[in-house]
Amino acid sequence: MPYDDQLRSKLGQMMHGGLNTDSEDRAYTSERVNEVVWRLKKLAPDDWEQKLVIAGFTVTPYGEIDEISQSCATCMYYLKHRKYCELPELDCPVEPEWSCILWRI
Repeated sequence: MPYDDQLRSKLGQMMHGGLNTDSEDRAYTSERVNEVVWRLKKLAPDDWEQKLVIAGFTVTPYGEIDEISQSCATCMYYLKHRKYCELPELDCPVEPEWSCILWRI
């Protein structure tokens, strides 16, 4: 998984470098989820910058719902031992404290 580590580092650098993402327009409805997923499906698999932008990634957890912060580590798509998002349209390594608008429990 050295590739995962390298890509995770690259994605982190993009976000820490000031990449402006759509993090405030959360996907809480099925219509919004479908819209975001549709936009992600149109991207090339390696268009990491646009994936981060469209999915609204942040380097810190987003808010709290019922005392649960929205971070990758608390998302149903997160693979803990691999530090990975298995949502097919994202399919990328992540840090546990990151968050995206497609977060689900």
